[in-house]
Amino acid sequence: MSTENLPQSPEQPPRKPRVAVVFGGRSSEHGISVVTAGAVLKAIDRTKYDVLPIGITQDGRWALTADEPERMAIVDRRPPSVDALAESDEGGVILPVDPANREVVYSEPGSVPKALGEVDVVFPVLHGPYGEDGTLQGLLELSGVPYVGSGVLASAVGQDKEYMKRVFTSFGLRVGPYVVVRPREWERDETGARKKIVDFAGEHGWPLFVKPARAGSSIGITKVDDLSGLDEAIAEAQRHDPKILVEAALRGREIECGVLEFEDGPRASAPAEIPTPEAHAYYDFEAKYIDSTPGIVPAPLTPEETAEVQRLAVDAFEAASCEGLVRADFFLTEDGEFVINEINTMPGFTPISMYPQMWQASGVSYPELVDRLVQAALGRSTGLR
Repeated sequence: MSTENLPQSPEQPPRKPRVAVVFGGRSSEHGISVVTAGAVLKAIDRTKYDVLPIGITQDGRWALTADEPERMAIVDRRPPSVDALAESDEGGVILPVDPANREVVYSEPGSVPKALGEVDVVFPVLHGPYGEDGTLQGLLELSGVPYVGSGVLASAVGQDKEYMKRVFTSFGLRVGPYVVVRPREWERDETGARKKIVDFAGEHGWPLFVKPARAGSSIGITKVDDLSGLDEAIAEAQRHDPKILVEAALRGREIECGVLEFEDGPRASAPAEIPTPEAHAYYDFEAKYIDSTPGIVPAPLTPEETAEVQRLAVDAFEAASCEGLVRADFFLTEDGEFVINEINTMPGFTPISMYPQMWQASGVSYPELVDRLVQAALGRSTGLR
């Protein structure tokens, strides 16, 4: 029987890739992660992708949230939270744990679980522990779901400032003087642990920067000018991480550089300079996110200095086996040498953040940046690579 004259059913249009934007989290950087998610949700091309916002509350619940980026902003100097955006106080989102099934399910007590559809890629915009540090990346590897950014090892190295510095040193990158005090050292001999820091100050001088070893956004950091402020600074750092890092102050200019993975490999952006904010002792959390202290983009460097910091930024990206994106932070010291301070594998990603600004100055707009990162993740497999 001929089928020429039978009515033909219209072809279904191909399904758009589905991007789950995961944000919030259990770290002290929860609010900044929500702000970042709002910017990504606003910029992502809805004609090209379906988008599923998933927020993680500060107590660790995965919540279905409203797709309303305008509610994800700092208001009256207060960062937003996932709890305020969640569609339910009890419902939870469940990611697949079977690599053959990418179906996301939403469940509420006493209700039939609801399928939310398959997820093709996750854009994890979490900052700090329990998200940026390899933990979420490990979960996604087990689930077989591709994701934006670095893998488990690079994410863990990028979160732990001690091991980050150890990796950089092993690859020949110059780092500043530092000392680490681990929780067991405090437990065994608190006096000896404190003396370790005092001896470091005696060798390198004041001021010192006392930091949580595994936190970001300048949270928990104190600039200590003398011995009288040390105990309070240690207590503040330990509120965020039992392991603390103490760094000697470096005299020089703060220079940042973005790295983005292209088809032919990682490339560096135009660098930026972070001037010392007038109302702050250093570039702290409030200077970054509340008062929005502007950076200088591009940084006023010589062509030779620009080329050097770009080379070092890519070297740092490669040394830590990063993928996708990185912001590398340096000091240009008075002797003309670049000293790497740290990398961020998921840097601040709001339109006013330095990473997008540096790429804007390099010819890559914010929406293009988001698209490039999603496309790179879609083209990358999970597992060993």
